[in-house]
Amino acid sequence: MSQPYVVGLTGGIGSGKSAAADEFARLGATVVDTDVIARDVTAAGGAAIPALRGLFGPEYFEASGAMDRAKVRERVFGDPTAKKALEAVLHPMIRAESERKIAAATGPYVVYVVPLLVESGDYRSRVRRVAVVDCPEEVQIERVRQRSQLPEDEVRRIIATQAPRARRRAAADDLIDNGGTLDALHKQVRELHQAYLDFARAASANLS
Repeated sequence: MSQPYVVGLTGGIGSGKSAAADEFARLGATVVDTDVIARDVTAAGGAAIPALRGLFGPEYFEASGAMDRAKVRERVFGDPTAKKALEAVLHPMIRAESERKIAAATGPYVVYVVPLLVESGDYRSRVRRVAVVDCPEEVQIERVRQRSQLPEDEVRRIIATQAPRARRRAAADDLIDNGGTLDALHKQVRELHQAYLDFARAASANLS
């Protein structure tokens, strides 16, 4: 069986990755979202919970048994060692589950949503194209503040931990401008969907 055609979708916090991914899914692509997988493995009964309890202690967990994401985020921001330990538990699980979902994909191509795709050293070996959802930083900040009720300085801190906007744009095969309306975003996604169908068909024909 041939490998699915995989497009990496990324962008900074608040850029609109989820809105773009939702539209790709509506058009028929298989979406594999690492944030969704991360939430699953850190939910009550999730695969990562026993290791994370050993790492952080019971005070970092909700009564339901799920990891308290806000508390852990606060902890790892100020503690690089804790951040590395968290990543050592989560990243292999997320990657393994991503690979399983990609292999099981039924859509004409896969949109692999990875917020820190550009930051990971081997991303080019995992995807055929990179699509970057981009918008001005001030728009990012306002969207995250409205969505998550985080103070502006915390949003700026999160943005500072991610690849600079220019670096993400430079890595893009396809740039999705989300500085405007949702309709404008959807129009760009529809155009890319047609292109990705063509690329996937051509890749499949080359293998057969």
